[in-house]
Amino acid sequence: MRIDDGRVAQLWRSQNGRASPYGYELDAESLLAANNLDWDGHGVGIYHSHPKSPAEPSQTDINLAQYPHWLYLIVSLAGDPVVRAWRIDDGRVEEEEIDVLD
Repeated sequence: MRIDDGRVAQLWRSQNGRASPYGYELDAESLLAANNLDWDGHGVGIYHSHPKSPAEPSQTDINLAQYPHWLYLIVSLAGDPVVRAWRIDDGRVEEEEIDVLD
């Protein structure tokens, strides 16, 4: 997703290159597009869901986070949907405040 002035400006759906319910890997085309946004000075966010767990980074999510200035959004589908955003930098996790609007 492209983030401009703190707002989601564009959203793209990616394919999970791992084809696994236990981890994700952005497909090459999506990763290139995200890097191009980054290089062009836009904010970048990526999102994925946790079907049965809270909207908190798992150890796998932390290990896979390679871009500390990107925003990692996690959608929990365990009960009512919950969206939370995180910055992950060298194993350190910090929640970012977000407003979800209708």
